Amino acid sequence: MTETQTKTKGPEFRAAEGAIDGLREDLFRQALAYRPLPPLNPDGRLIRRLPEGLRKGVVWTPHALVLFAAFLVMMAGFAEWELRLLMGLVPAIPVVMTLIRPVAAFWGSMLATVFCGILSSELWGASTFAAQVVVMVVVAARTRPRTAAWMWLLTLLFGVLVEGGDPSITAPLATLSAFALLVVAVVQIRRDAEREVTVQRTVTAVERDRRTLLEERTTIARELHDVVAHHMSVVAIQAEAAPYRVENPPPELEQAFVTIRENAVAALTELRRVLGVVRAEDYEAPDAPQPTLAALDGLLDNVRETGLETEKVITGAVRELPQGVELSAYRIVQEALSNTLRHAPGATARVELAYVLGGLGLRVVNGPPRGLVKPSPGAGHGITGMRERVAMLNGEMTAGTAADGGYEIAVFLPVPLSQEPEHPEQSQQSQQPESRNADDGNGETIVIERVRDGRA
Repeated sequence: MTETQTKTKGPEFRAAEGAIDGLREDLFRQALAYRPLPPLNPDGRLIRRLPEGLRKGVVWTPHALVLFAAFLVMMAGFAEWELRLLMGLVPAIPVVMTLIRPVAAFWGSMLATVFCGILSSELWGASTFAAQVVVMVVVAARTRPRTAAWMWLLTLLFGVLVEGGDPSITAPLATLSAFALLVVAVVQIRRDAEREVTVQRTVTAVERDRRTLLEERTTIARELHDVVAHHMSVVAIQAEAAPYRVENPPPELEQAFVTIRENAVAALTELRRVLGVVRAEDYEAPDAPQPTLAALDGLLDNVRETGLETEKVITGAVRELPQGVELSAYRIVQEALSNTLRHAPGATARVELAYVLGGLGLRVVNGPPRGLVKPSPGAGHGITGMRERVAMLNGEMTAGTAADGGYEIAVFLPVPLSQEPEHPEQSQQSQQPESRNADDGNGETIVIERVRDGRA
């Protein structure tokens, strides 16, 4: 049996093969490609500061510089011997070609050097020397550093071969062009790096915002799990106990309650399974029930202990709202006060709750900062969480800078009448002993609690 062995290419061979492919790609395959030089960006850092009329002309500065360089090359050729027209015009043509066909301009410059060398018996005259340097610099600026390296090597090889192996004649051109191309390559590399950093920052910011949004939604789902699970448990218990409240219930009614209980238990099981999917690995279930607006006073007391002066104003008849609404309102107030502590040190805060017929109005406003504001890496994430909670309840929210330099958050959480608890009077009575009542003159009760420096 004959075994066929395939020889693997060595690293030197692969490197040489890659270099040859790069040469073909840069200087041969796209040699005649039409690539007009675009104007400068009018929204650049320097151009956008200029007047509108001047800005339209400044964007064509690169084209004017290339044409001016071609004019200088032509003038240098006019100073050479008796064939002034040909010695000036022929080398200037490739310089102008860099505006539309950059790679072809390089090869045209090489041909112009040969043509002028035959006429003047000198390889690098003043015009061909200047034209070759200008063409390589412009082409390198319009392509990439690898192309610049290939042009420099081919120019050096061309000069050495034409002069019979003597590198001293091409040495001045090689030295000057090497420094010029090195500067162009450094500028290109830095520009590409800045562009890449900008793209990465944009992608990172988008991914960070998306991750923050998902984290906020996951947090909301975890918190609402307790609320929904409580209601489903109550439904299951009531469905199981309902037949015992009626003497001799019909079998159809008993079966209906059994079905209701089974569906409630199944829904509760699925809810716990969904929670397991969105729960993080380090998540720990809270020992205490989710907070409501009844716990808002404790939150304000904790905030006052940190030195933040707060004021709470309640308008309307205080009543019990759906647990999801109260939980969202509590979290919004909590996050707004946390932002005040973080971004407005030394300011005062005011929390307003308005119980209206169609829902709950909430407003948290703080004054301008009076201390040193330290940069916060998580700025803006709290607002995202607030908007998610409000959107979940089909509410409305506005957030922005106040007239005095502070910050204001206004939220309205709708509560349909069909979702109102059955006994809102109990909640109202439980809230009344904590504050004093006043009349606003229109018959509406206002419950106000004012606290300054932690003293009532």
